[in-house]
Amino acid sequence: MMDRILLNARIYTLNPAQPHASALAIARDRIVAVGDDDAIRALAGPHTAVDRLNGQMVIPGLTDAHIHWEGVARALRDVDLLDVPSKVEALQRVAERARQTPPGEWIVGRGWSQALWPDGAFPTAADLDSVAPEHPVYLAARSGHAAWVNSLALRRAGISAQTPDPPGGALQRDARGGPTGILLEDPAMKLVARLIPDPTPDQLADWMAEAQRRAWAAGLTALHDFDNPSCLVALQVLRERGELGLRVLKQINDPWIEHAHALGLRFGFGDAWLRLGALKIFADGALGPRTAHMIEPYEGEPDNYGLVVTDKEHMFELVSRASAAGIPAAIHAIGDRAVHDVLDVYEAVRAEEAARGIPRQARRHRIEHVQLIHPDDAGRLGALGIIASMQPIHATSDYEMADRYWGARARWSYNWRLQLEAGAVLAFGSDSPVEPFAPLLGIFAAVTRRRPDGRPGPQGWYPEGRLDMETTLRGFTQGPAYAAGMERDLGMLAPGYLADLVVLDRDLYAIPPDEILQTRVLGTMVGGEWKVRLFD
Repeated sequence: MMDRILLNARIYTLNPAQPHASALAIARDRIVAVGDDDAIRALAGPHTAVDRLNGQMVIPGLTDAHIHWEGVARALRDVDLLDVPSKVEALQRVAERARQTPPGEWIVGRGWSQALWPDGAFPTAADLDSVAPEHPVYLAARSGHAAWVNSLALRRAGISAQTPDPPGGALQRDARGGPTGILLEDPAMKLVARLIPDPTPDQLADWMAEAQRRAWAAGLTALHDFDNPSCLVALQVLRERGELGLRVLKQINDPWIEHAHALGLRFGFGDAWLRLGALKIFADGALGPRTAHMIEPYEGEPDNYGLVVTDKEHMFELVSRASAAGIPAAIHAIGDRAVHDVLDVYEAVRAEEAARGIPRQARRHRIEHVQLIHPDDAGRLGALGIIASMQPIHATSDYEMADRYWGARARWSYNWRLQLEAGAVLAFGSDSPVEPFAPLLGIFAAVTRRRPDGRPGPQGWYPEGRLDMETTLRGFTQGPAYAAGMERDLGMLAPGYLADLVVLDRDLYAIPPDEILQTRVLGTMVGGEWKVRLFD
């Protein structure tokens, strides 16, 4: 007996054996038949729910393959500094929050980027002191690889001119060696961040429930999360409440991997709603604070090659042990030297796996971001069977910084077509809250390499990197499904697959690219249940 049928739709299944259909049938949480209206209508029983979609586009549910879900949930309550055009406006927003916050309590925000401001200079603790002298302030940069704090926060953390740089991080210093208020990379950021009170698991679960509703409204049905174990705890609370309505692949950050090994946990442990993914490692920093690890120095900064967050030898030890224990790796690498070193690590680990008789598909290693690659390394992800986990929206957000700091090398940056043609699997995401978790924005960026306002021009930034719609949709569906080990359950609309799908108000294959930005999500279904339904 069919629980639900969808009729009169324009279904793009992404199934090569049956690319198009007008109807499908669902029993419980899975698709059982796909075809034309007459064939599917004949399967309906007296209690079957019937949805008539009036010719609307239906595609498989979209996955964000790189997101910081706890960060997204927390950001709903933080001071929003995303895309603020100046330091003055950022300070105004902090001042407004200070007026609403009792003295002594923390003010937390995120999203600033000095590269967007007129002078491009880093802000200072003194700037924040001028608007919030009685509150400790911690503001994460848009990249997530720097924090801007005030003097009270520095004092509470005991940070002074005598404080050494922690391994893998740095305190930006003034001419006298004193801290300026900018903390570079996670080890330095944690010197202050660890003092900020954490929400309880129940509070965080409440925030995630709100974020989940926004994700459904954007067309998301699944996530690959990269946050700390507190995120996993809150996700389990949601699951216990019966409220988890997104499929989550939870990566394991390297400080906690020993616990996973001690418990004997392996990739894929869990179920279709919540399962364990890969070992997450940071190889380097980011472009915004110029801490991504480079082969050649940054333009105009002859002594700056970025930062090494995890050295190559330690990275190999972590990946080798995880692979032997049944866990692949997902390594953050943005600069071309970091990408090169990660590929060397993977090449060595692949040799170990081959010697053990472990097939490549059993260890679905990833590089997160792959923002700049040296031309000599361009084909190595495909050759080694490494997933290119990339974020198309980063290219359009970052292109001015890439041109400024990387110069001519930028033609090798954010180039997902290069990886596709070299045989790598693409898994697309947003890196939210660095960027909005809005897959339609990512789709627009992938097919146009332009910002919503049209910059840098009609053909986009390095237009040879643009993708067609079919390839882009596979990057948000089938690529993430493969990366999660769920390619037999997710990524297409076919019999036996989970009934996760999205209804759109226009046909992405038929409209001009600029109309992608006007496209509305009319329906989001997860496991056969409508989470969003805006059609009659």
